[in-house]
Amino acid sequence: MPVVTFVLADGARRDFTVEEGKSLLEVAWDNGLDVEGACGGVMACSTCHVIVDPDWIGKLADPGIEEEEMLDLAWGLSETSRLGCQITVTDALDGLVVSLPTETRNLLDG
Repeated sequence: MPVVTFVLADGARRDFTVEEGKSLLEVAWDNGLDVEGACGGVMACSTCHVIVDPDWIGKLADPGIEEEEMLDLAWGLSETSRLGCQITVTDALDGLVVSLPTETRNLLDG
């Protein structure tokens, strides 16, 4: 099973062995990480924003237009920002490293 590393907002690194087919949002939820995913992973918010390590961004499929539009709402956007709900873990992503932003913005809350 692939291993994914999350770099937390405080710089701590957490490695997780992940069942193939889970999204990074699901991995975060399953492991109690501070990733909101306010819309439940249906790409209607940007609260599952992650920053993909530059060494890994080229190994992911490009984001679609809808994901890019949601990312425009994310706080702390970077060139390698993605929505965690849109990245599905596969064996090819064994060793993937993503960072959590220091802050998120939930536009679904009033």
